[in-house]
Amino acid sequence: MMPLGAIEARQSPDEVLASGEYPLTRRDLSEIAAMIYADAGIYLNDSKASLVYSRLSKHIRNLGLRGFREYCTLVASVEGAPARREMLSHLTTNFTRFFRENHHFEHLRDEVLPGLIQRARNGGRVRIWSAACSDGQEPYSIALTVLGLLPNAADYDFRILATDIDPKILAAARAGAYDEGALETVSPAMRKQWFREVDIGGRRKFQVDDRVKKLITFNELNLMAQWPFKGGFDIIFCRNVVIYFDEPTQVKIWSRFSQLLPEGGHLYIGHSERVSGEAKNTFDNIGITTYKYMGKNAGRKA
Repeated sequence: MMPLGAIEARQSPDEVLASGEYPLTRRDLSEIAAMIYADAGIYLNDSKASLVYSRLSKHIRNLGLRGFREYCTLVASVEGAPARREMLSHLTTNFTRFFRENHHFEHLRDEVLPGLIQRARNGGRVRIWSAACSDGQEPYSIALTVLGLLPNAADYDFRILATDIDPKILAAARAGAYDEGALETVSPAMRKQWFREVDIGGRRKFQVDDRVKKLITFNELNLMAQWPFKGGFDIIFCRNVVIYFDEPTQVKIWSRFSQLLPEGGHLYIGHSERVSGEAKNTFDNIGITTYKYMGKNAGRKA
């Protein structure tokens, strides 16, 4: 086995990992990776060099900097805080679509919502959290599923919290205006009932009806920070996000989710994700990336 020191010696900090307009060295990538990990828990290694280069090179040009070395110095400084927030926006992935992984919404509609709707009709509280909502298509899909069963859901104590780390993408989510192509997975009947055609800057868009928006609150939230919640949630959607975290961070997130769910609450996660760590013993995998929380003592032996 090669000694660790010999391996480190071969990995020169000045080695160029991606190049083009500006060279991206291992040192640059290491500093950017450390900052994005500290800020958002996102894990980047050398294999992500091309992605980092493609996402940040234009940003560097727009800032009038001469390369990644100047950029790293800027975003590590106090005065560079706005640029560092921009870096986070550029490096987070915001791919989404309406009713993505539709089996979750079918399970929500058929197995979970009927009981919660009855609770709401009886005067109870119902809360759903979309924990990485991107441009809003996930929480709007949740709301549309709810409204399909309870058209006047907003008249009850039935609310959806939608959060994301990126303030720019949250602004798009609040606006709720989408190109026609984004609605390909929305049924014609649902499109007719809950969307209206609008012109925004000369572009044809389809805007979510205010009756849908009324169910949802959009807030900025970093999953790595403190969660300012006064109560828990009956359902949590956190899909295709935890996959970007390293194992210790994933374990921490699953544990924190378990603390917010009541016994019998549901967690929906991404197709490449699995609940791990101590929390794994408290969740029952009841379907494709669909979990039911069994209670904090579920994994303990009598």
